[in-house]
Amino acid sequence: METKKTSLYKLHQDNKARFVEFAGYLMPIQYSEGIVEEHKFTRSHSGIFDVSHMGQLFIYGDDDLIVDLEKIFPLNLKELKLNHSKYSFLMNNDAGIYDDLIITKIEKGFLIILNAACKENDFKILSEILENKYKMVLDEKRSLIAIQGPKSVKILDDIVNGVEGLSFMSGNWFTFEDQKIYVTRSGYTGEDGFEISLLNDQADKFTKKLIENGAKLIGLGARDTLRLEAGLCLYGHELDKDKTPVEANLKWAISKDRVSKGNFIGSYTINKQLNDGVSKIRVGIKPEGRVIAREKTKIFNQSDSHIGEITSGTFGPSVNGPVAMGYVENEFSKKDTKVFLEVRGKKYPANICGLPFYKKSYVKGANK
Repeated sequence: METKKTSLYKLHQDNKARFVEFAGYLMPIQYSEGIVEEHKFTRSHSGIFDVSHMGQLFIYGDDDLIVDLEKIFPLNLKELKLNHSKYSFLMNNDAGIYDDLIITKIEKGFLIILNAACKENDFKILSEILENKYKMVLDEKRSLIAIQGPKSVKILDDIVNGVEGLSFMSGNWFTFEDQKIYVTRSGYTGEDGFEISLLNDQADKFTKKLIENGAKLIGLGARDTLRLEAGLCLYGHELDKDKTPVEANLKWAISKDRVSKGNFIGSYTINKQLNDGVSKIRVGIKPEGRVIAREKTKIFNQSDSHIGEITSGTFGPSVNGPVAMGYVENEFSKKDTKVFLEVRGKKYPANICGLPFYKKSYVKGANK
């Protein structure tokens, strides 16, 4: 299968990006300054992320659509306000996660942002469950650009007037050069920021405007270190079809009133786990030294029993030390529990810790 390129591919090339193949796309992993500098610039200033490989699924319908989607997602969609977003999951009958996603209520339907590696399968699953009753468009004609960091609101508002009025997890249609673009105040870095959905032929010009205003292109490498410091899950690492939202420590994302009714896919397992507890759970892990424990690193307790596995691990530039997430047996999940990480045949001390490693600075209310 031919590797796809986003609309910003040439711009990435011109900015000396180093590319990797990711989810069928050639994507920039980093630029000339390197991952650590890109990470720090996003935290202190404003970074631009090309996330056009992700799926933008528009589903159109009336009140029947809300009823049908509530059978799939554990959200109270009837109460979701227009242009507001929620984090959720597409699950199987055992509450295993096919994908984690952001669902936004728009006029006449919903916009769902899907992970790049999952989007085709998600579309197929949703089409089958919804029995092709609704118009569904996985829109390949639109790009998705994220701008993240403390200076992002000023930089973006100078180009798209009015975005500073958005609150976290809300959005709206705006105009850029006579074309409608959809902007949400959201992101994946632990910083205030925005995601902009716009037509492919606008993406290059729009991104160059952001750069002119002081933002810098940032690659997938720094996107990963930023999200890990913020304690955010990555599909295929912390989440997959063998893990449930309760095991992933994401029960906050499930509407309480939906759990009590139990009328959504996977609800039996979710209810059982909420009542009885789980055998494994996602935790933050802080190595005591400088060792970096990567994915698949085995976790041991003080009696040398194998109790879990790392799902993501890296050096955190903002905390100036190694950080990791993983799953451990529930009895060892308490904060400050001493564990050991086996790296290259040697065991290194670490401690279970709370998440995030780096404090989020999302804007809760609208700036006036």
